Amino acid sequence: MRRSLRFALLLVMALAATAALKLSAAAPSPAVQLSAANAGPRPVEDATEKAIVRDYGAAWSNLAAALGENRADLLDGAFVGFARDQFRQAIAAQQKSGLRTRYLDRGHKLKALFYDPAGTSMQLRDTAELEMQVLDGDRVLYSQPFTAHYIVLMTPASDRWQVRLLQETP
Repeated sequence: MRRSLRFALLLVMALAATAALKLSAAAPSPAVQLSAANAGPRPVEDATEKAIVRDYGAAWSNLAAALGENRADLLDGAFVGFARDQFRQAIAAQQKSGLRTRYLDRGHKLKALFYDPAGTSMQLRDTAELEMQVLDGDRVLYSQPFTAHYIVLMTPASDRWQVRLLQETP
């Protein structure tokens, strides 16, 4: 009995891992480049630089999926604080209107502006190449490619960096 329960748990875990791999393969992270040479006052370590690139790209993938599917739960893990609240409100407004937004992400160029001496936050400037489509069902009502500029604040969590602030700037 105990052996069959253990086997069943292993099988369920294997199936969940396979589903997660298929999901992540279906929604690749956008291209993200980071220039951290002039960040200060603390220099950015190689491992931190790689983690920022990985986690910022994943955050944008999660954001695009959340807005495209009108699912605020997809923001969890990648967004916290003001950024998460802001996008939850946007999703709620979309749900009321019956519309959704699809972002086609062409890539991000990040520049690290500030890295806290204690390593507890990093401020970045993002130049993003995007296309926004507003949809009613599967019908595209509006489509516009654009370049956007953002100020980003990221903070570390136990196993990743999270977006705390994503503010568009002129």
